[in-house]
Amino acid sequence: MGGLTEDPDFLATTFVVIDFETTTPAGYPAQPIEVAALALRYEAGAWKETGRSQSLIRPPTFAPVTPADTAQTGLTPEQLQQAPSPAEALGALDRRLTAGTPYLLVAQHAATEAGVIHNQAEHCPTLARTDFLDTIPLAKHLIPGLPNYKLDTLLAHFGIQQPADRHRAYADVDVTAQVLLRLISAANENAGLGDLAALVKIAGRTAKLNMPTQTGLFDI
Repeated sequence: MGGLTEDPDFLATTFVVIDFETTTPAGYPAQPIEVAALALRYEAGAWKETGRSQSLIRPPTFAPVTPADTAQTGLTPEQLQQAPSPAEALGALDRRLTAGTPYLLVAQHAATEAGVIHNQAEHCPTLARTDFLDTIPLAKHLIPGLPNYKLDTLLAHFGIQQPADRHRAYADVDVTAQVLLRLISAANENAGLGDLAALVKIAGRTAKLNMPTQTGLFDI
């Protein structure tokens, strides 16, 4: 391995791969119906799993699971009737983050996951202040020339088998984590990506709650 995995900031960081399945009601932001997360650390020359979490989430009445949602995810309204509420599911996940530990959330097309978390920030304040690493710009930088950078395309490129339950949160987290590890391996051989700061510059996404507040031009 090269410089990236010897960088103290990289070694201190826990990478939490996260994925939501959602329903998208008209006039409202996407509402989570399932979440999964997998925490990884690079230690002593190898990746180590430090935690995993998965939960169904009961959507609000204004965001019912539709036949299209069921066709994509396999989840039905009946399965979610007794599931934890967003406050319960995301609150439980939020409490698993340890104060003082550097984290980066990781997602394929991180804007989607970042938006869901931001809209649920009252239930998961620590998650909502955790920045993201997006596998799409990282893959574009490291593997130029692919026809697109969808998850299925990256799986095919790396020879990662598609899971039978693709579009369920944990299956997608698992294969996204496999993509991440291959991208980190490629980044480790790239002289321009010698530390975590360089990685974040290319593929980082700042959580909305961490962005500076812009005040008006005039204070009245």
